[in-house]
Amino acid sequence: MPDHDDSEPPSPELAPVPESAPLNRCADLDASGAYKLNVNILNRAIQEIGMGRYQWQLFGVVGFGWACDNLWPIVTSLILLPVTYEFDVSQPPILLLAQNMGLLVGALFWGFGCDIFGRRMAFNMTIGITAVFSLAAAAASSFAGVCILSALWSIGVGGNLPVDSAIFLEFLPGSHQYLLTVLSINWALAQLLANLVAWPLVGGYTCPSADGCTRAGNVGWRYFIAAMGGLALLMSITRYFLFTLLESPKFLMGKGEHYHAVAVVHEVAKRNGKSCNLTTDELHDCSDSGDGYERGKYHRQGLSARDRLKIFLEPFSMTQIRSLFSTRRRGLATTLMIIIWGLIGIAFPLYNAFLPYLQHERGIEFGDGSTYLTYRNSLIIAVASIPGSLVGGVMVEMPQFGRKGTLTLATIMTGICLLASTSATTSSALLGWNCAYGFNSSLVYAVLYAYTPEIFESRNRGTGNALVSASNRLGGILAPVVALMTDLQSTLPVV
Repeated sequence: MPDHDDSEPPSPELAPVPESAPLNRCADLDASGAYKLNVNILNRAIQEIGMGRYQWQLFGVVGFGWACDNLWPIVTSLILLPVTYEFDVSQPPILLLAQNMGLLVGALFWGFGCDIFGRRMAFNMTIGITAVFSLAAAAASSFAGVCILSALWSIGVGGNLPVDSAIFLEFLPGSHQYLLTVLSINWALAQLLANLVAWPLVGGYTCPSADGCTRAGNVGWRYFIAAMGGLALLMSITRYFLFTLLESPKFLMGKGEHYHAVAVVHEVAKRNGKSCNLTTDELHDCSDSGDGYERGKYHRQGLSARDRLKIFLEPFSMTQIRSLFSTRRRGLATTLMIIIWGLIGIAFPLYNAFLPYLQHERGIEFGDGSTYLTYRNSLIIAVASIPGSLVGGVMVEMPQFGRKGTLTLATIMTGICLLASTSATTSSALLGWNCAYGFNSSLVYAVLYAYTPEIFESRNRGTGNALVSASNRLGGILAPVVALMTDLQSTLPVV
């Protein structure tokens, strides 16, 4: 939705809404209190409208963001081997390091940025950025070029979850917030799709070794990136041209654009075939400076830049952080979750990102290290991983296991499978252990995503989630650094 001047009439995209002269009923509230009160009013209006056509369409296009978040790290792992061969790379993990740095930058930039320039702009740009730079990477002429373009497309990828989850939650009725968990199925499907496409392309058009490898004989990874980039472009086009995203009413309200915030809520009701009685008079001025009506008919006094920053940083205040450690038990739980997510941030990419590479190198030792077989096995592992999340969803509700029991069992089994894979003497044995690893690691993630927010109190849940997320991202950057100091061809476990 385009921005409007204070005196400008409402956007033609949105139906007119009832308005009365705004009242400054906020005299006894500070800006932060008024903002939170308005959020509750908007939440109630969305709940009254209910789940309808607009939210289901949003559910579909937001799923693209979830898919891309898992798809592109997998793409990088699948092209690592042929890229290493073609450019005779001595330190392959640098490509993963470039990718993870881009992911961190993207998460920070888009996460903060969507609170400054709006969700709609970020939503329409993230996958488009991924598409542009990934398509350019298909024509890269050097390893440095691939690394740079990987970092650039990852800046787009890193913004998908922060932006998409914010948008989805701000339009989602409270009664349907479980759909945020359901979106995780897109991760598993993305992994399956990437391996399904890579098997014939990368597996069939890759040099058998680095000796004498030329661009003409190693085009599979370029075809693969072009295919994935084309898919990202199709997703971006679908988002921009086939679906009209409305700006978040909470973002507009925070800027003081109360008329447009209410107009968005009415437009959601219209698309859902419902009616809405929300008026601008119900929203409070987010200012201590008195009535905001003088600023223009369609604009009330919004939060100042200082107030918006204060509200945004509130979850990260020392008071909030201290509350996570207010008791011995709570502090222990918080510390353990930070450590667990940090270690997973190192271990998961350290193994998964190099899995095709490891399978190929071990396959050569076993006498059947063809690239075709390597990527076929990657597809089989991806298929074996899918049931893990479904089994996890059942086990956590069983009194015999619960969250803790399921997580404990799954992590132990994951470790056993990894250690056992180092003793494999045939490609079939290695594949079997990796399938078991894929199943159990998927189960671990399914439990962690449900259990992590549950252990934090609602008043500091955002802070707790932010801490474990930061720990996980930093671990992801450390993973390639560890790999640079490790012999990737060794069978000794490093995770």
